[in-house]
Amino acid sequence: QVQLGESGGGLVQAGGPLRHSCAASGRTLSTYAMGWFRQVPGKEQMFVAGITRGGGSTTYADSVKGRFTISRDNAENTVYLLMNSLKPEDTAVYYCAATSRIIATLNAAYDYWGQGTQVTVSS
Repeated sequence: QVQLGESGGGLVQAGGPLRHSCAASGRTLSTYAMGWFRQVPGKEQMFVAGITRGGGSTTYADSVKGRFTISRDNAENTVYLLMNSLKPEDTAVYYCAATSRIIATLNAAYDYWGQGTQVTVSS
């Protein structure tokens, strides 16, 4: 089992960058592919980005492609989400998650979740 904890959320102006971190404890993070999701109150949770165990392959939602970058440092047991060119519509609670699958875009495929951190983008 692995425990996940996000950090790096907050308030940022539109156009600005923000970097999320997701630190793992318990089992080694390299055992899992990782993903980032986000959710706005009253709406479904949405896939943002995913990365394979070794970091060799990534996938992104169309809405963030070219602006967000997912990466990982297995030696540090940490996954990152670098968000550039932020827009007000990126405002949401962001969650990191771990899956035993190769990579996944559906939240049902993920086994472990962090507690989520709020990101608010002001216009």
